[in-house]
Amino acid sequence: MHAVNGELIVVDDLPGEFAARVIAAYESRPNELFSFALSGGSTARPCYERLAAESTDAIDWLSVNIYWGDERCVPADDPDSNQLLGRQALLERVGAANAVYPMSCDEGPDAYQLRLGEIGKLDVIHLGLGPDGHTASLFPDSSALSADPGQLVARNVDPSGRNEHPRMTLTFSGIARSRLVVFTVAGVSKRRALEAVMAGEDLPASRVTADQVVWLVDREAAAVDG
Repeated sequence: MHAVNGELIVVDDLPGEFAARVIAAYESRPNELFSFALSGGSTARPCYERLAAESTDAIDWLSVNIYWGDERCVPADDPDSNQLLGRQALLERVGAANAVYPMSCDEGPDAYQLRLGEIGKLDVIHLGLGPDGHTASLFPDSSALSADPGQLVARNVDPSGRNEHPRMTLTFSGIARSRLVVFTVAGVSKRRALEAVMAGEDLPASRVTADQVVWLVDREAAAVDG
């Protein structure tokens, strides 16, 4: 099924399908090094744990550079840190990557933009979907939604206050510089937002573009039985 900005695939095993998609992207990578931007949130953890388990013989992690799509401005060992989740669920399980580039609010957006500018395109960006329709840390009515097209990374906050902590995030332009965006959406709490995105409502997640965008959705989020 084609979504408003990509292909929608309803899956029974979301982490397994996610792992398969990343492994396939790695196998078809155009360059020796593979660039992979991680997400945060409860849906991401089982996806990364499965990827770590499934990729033992499929991915040479010493040829992978790890980035993040967004980060909360908290210490790296804070439970809310996307970096911590990525390290625990993926990096510590696979042993090592070629290079790991956490987002640092102290360094700021410009430093991360320079780093992204050096590589051209990211091979894969993993994104989630919030109940309010946000993705990465691009919240409804937030300033980063109107970032200059040349700006790849921005500071941002949720004007509604529902999502705490200041953030750093890829902008729409930053996300668009990717070969593949994989959304993972799980649970009934995401159903309304997913329906709105599929209907073409103007939510942040609806605006995401890339060379290819795939939405992997479980049956609860998709309101599909059996």
